[in-house]
Amino acid sequence: MLMKTVQSIVDTRLLCRLQRYQGNNVGLVPTMGFLHEGHIRLVRQARRDNDFLVVSIFVNPTQFSPSEDFSTYPRNFEQDQSLLADEGVDLIFCPSTEEMYSSENSTFVEVTGQLTTNLCAISRPHFFCGVASVVAKLFNIIDPHRAYFGQKDAQQLAVIKRMVRDLNFDIEIVSVPIVRDDDGLAKSSRNAYLNPDQRKSSTVLFRALQHAEMLIIDGERNSGRILAEMEKVIQATEYARIDYIDIVCTNSFESQEYINGEVLIAVAVWIADTRLIDNIQIDLSNLTS
Repeated sequence: MLMKTVQSIVDTRLLCRLQRYQGNNVGLVPTMGFLHEGHIRLVRQARRDNDFLVVSIFVNPTQFSPSEDFSTYPRNFEQDQSLLADEGVDLIFCPSTEEMYSSENSTFVEVTGQLTTNLCAISRPHFFCGVASVVAKLFNIIDPHRAYFGQKDAQQLAVIKRMVRDLNFDIEIVSVPIVRDDDGLAKSSRNAYLNPDQRKSSTVLFRALQHAEMLIIDGERNSGRILAEMEKVIQATEYARIDYIDIVCTNSFESQEYINGEVLIAVAVWIADTRLIDNIQIDLSNLTS
């Protein structure tokens, strides 16, 4: 089957409904394009799991504040098309902003509560409403059986899972592990902003996370002491400026004063003018078993 590239919501919905009518499973990988190995890992998992695979490419304006990088966000649609064709994708849905948001659009989806009050929500209070709204729209247009998201965006993943549960979407959310460069830097489209010196400094995110993990393995359970050690590692690195570092419960996303059970250690760091995020999950039961 030759890959199709479609901009129209109506045409995309008809194509996906036809696949469902024929008894085929539909998979969706939502992206903002400028694809890298992390996206390709999602695509390959989705290709294995589903009969018909849709990848959306849409740089969503509602998750950017006016001061953020919507207009300069990296884009290379021709390269994305080539990569997705090589991976056997069936359909690229690449709507315009006008196709996704009419001028009188006044409906948005907001997930409230602890999931959207800390970490990225502090410095980007608009972000999760924008993400939830556009993902809900994609789910309504494509109606997939499964949708695939990376664990690098752990808070976003949790928000989407909560939205799916609360709004009764009949969709399985599949999370895929973080893909890293050899030096540990998590794959991200925004890595393209970094010059060579900044790229060297960017490894501090994973180094700080690894340092925290070793402290926990060695028996440290006080989150304050662990975060203080992480802060030292980051502050000693050129170009690095902390947005947040925190240790939270993997289910509630509440900050944890003392580690007991499964936690997410999350960081957001500015490397010069580029904001990067990363995380690792630690389960004490795995360390002590």
